[in-house]
Amino acid sequence: MALDILIVDDEQDIRDLVSGVLDDEGYGTRTAASADEALAALDERLPSLILLDVWLRGSSMDGIELLRAIKIRDPQIPVIVFSGHGNIDTAVAAIGQGAVDFIEKPFEASKLLHLVSKATETERLRAENADLKARVGHSEELTGSSVSINAVRATLKKVAGTGSRMLITGPAGVGKEVAARLLHSWSPRAGSPFVSVSAARLSPERFDEELFGIEQDGRLVQAGMLEKAHGGTLFLDEVADMPRTTQGKILRVLTDQSFVRVGGDRQIRVDVRFVSATARDLAVEISEGRFREDLFYRLNVVPVEIPPLSGRREDIPDLVNHYAARFASEHRISPPNFSGDAMAAL
Repeated sequence: MALDILIVDDEQDIRDLVSGVLDDEGYGTRTAASADEALAALDERLPSLILLDVWLRGSSMDGIELLRAIKIRDPQIPVIVFSGHGNIDTAVAAIGQGAVDFIEKPFEASKLLHLVSKATETERLRAENADLKARVGHSEELTGSSVSINAVRATLKKVAGTGSRMLITGPAGVGKEVAARLLHSWSPRAGSPFVSVSAARLSPERFDEELFGIEQDGRLVQAGMLEKAHGGTLFLDEVADMPRTTQGKILRVLTDQSFVRVGGDRQIRVDVRFVSATARDLAVEISEGRFREDLFYRLNVVPVEIPPLSGRREDIPDLVNHYAARFASEHRISPPNFSGDAMAAL
């Protein structure tokens, strides 16, 4: 999926030039001619990167002031500043305010593309590092070679490129999030965010704020998980625990890929693939009035069931050896050998 880049410059020809160069390279672009337009664009949806004119003539803020305002709203957004001849010192000062780099006008397209690539790659690595920390202790593969687990892998590979929504079912601990991450990594969205939201871990009061974000007086206060997943995949874990009121809001998101932040009234448009998971029987949840049937059919476009180990006992040796090797590596010892009797007992 294309990265969303916001170009902020008071000169129309610069905005058109930069937008054209980036569009030709497959990036998604939006433009703003002033600080007010730029902040409105941020409130509309957080971009992946901002290209900012350090001068901004005729604007309510100059580039440095706008940079500070941007960093208050989201410190993680990478910003590259444009500097005209004679204001290099100002551009250097922008680095001290949190900009990742600057480029002097007039510039070559190749130099611009290099800086954009470097900035977005740095941000991708930062997000990837945070994601890896969150996954410590979790397997990254569906280990095993049984018929059932091979069938799960085949389904994931078959639908990865389609964008279809998927509902993954199975008992706790069978690897539902692992399957969702594999689907994402095999899809055209692999270079965009994978955002996981566990309905079981959030109180009903906080769920909407975490999912949709918070807006106050028309200004973005906190970006939600949906917004952070723009261009990528949103994994809704333990979807049966989702508050009933939120279920209706998610249904509307699935219908038109837009939502309203808590405290706001504007429609925020996103491009997100939904993958959900549950350990519960949703048919029972529907019959007892705890889960919306219409939402179930929207989420369950491609159903995938991951069986428990009792249903794929032949995978146990592979799992034993996998985890024994991993734990041995962590403790820097040789992996143990398992006798036939020990494996039979397991």
